[in-house]
Amino acid sequence: MDEVRLLQVLDEAVHAVRSALDGLDDWGPAGTRPGQYRLDLAADAAATPILRGAGLAVLSEESGVTGEPSAPLLAVIDPVDGSTNAHRGIPFYATSICVLDAEGPLVGVVVNQATGAHFEAVRGGGAQRDGHSLMPSGCVELSSAIVGISGFPARYPGWAQFRALGAAALEFCAVAEGTLDAYSVVGRSTLFGWDYLAGMLICSEAGAVTTERDGAEVVVRDAATRRPAVAATQQLSDQLHAVTDL
Repeated sequence: MDEVRLLQVLDEAVHAVRSALDGLDDWGPAGTRPGQYRLDLAADAAATPILRGAGLAVLSEESGVTGEPSAPLLAVIDPVDGSTNAHRGIPFYATSICVLDAEGPLVGVVVNQATGAHFEAVRGGGAQRDGHSLMPSGCVELSSAIVGISGFPARYPGWAQFRALGAAALEFCAVAEGTLDAYSVVGRSTLFGWDYLAGMLICSEAGAVTTERDGAEVVVRDAATRRPAVAATQQLSDQLHAVTDL
């Protein structure tokens, strides 16, 4: 399956999630596990059959692995990243899907389900929002940077301002398009691959610098957690990493 068809499949899954959410009256807690909402389960039930029907193995936050995880193409999906935002009516939540091949992230799509903003990237093919190419802010100084975070830092690290917006996939995309200068997990926070892989590809293709705070392999194909960070420039990335107790 080529990249064009893969993007079509991911878009079909995204639209199916939107339709499922529109048809769901109760977006509240599912009573299954902490932090899981009925909206998560409905979104997963809508998206996963489309991905599987296209021949992809799937790793979902909500339902785990379906299909053979060693398949040539693995779709890593968070059906609703920022589901607490969605439940509370905060218009900052997204469907995030990244397809991995043997070399790593191949295509990625992140769509804000509240606003319709559509981010996508193909490895080696650049990144776009709603058909327009993305470019990071170019910020080189932490003292001037507005940084998105997950978690709470041990101390003030020297940035100009910070934001904690609650949807990592969209916050990565915000770095790719220059509305945030950087994004990092801080304190004891970690992320799963479904939270960031699509956003990471979008950032990389836009020209942002992606790293892992502990030096671990950032591409994961299971439920392992990581501490990814992304910055508009190498200079800014180096300064973020210099704050070792962030």
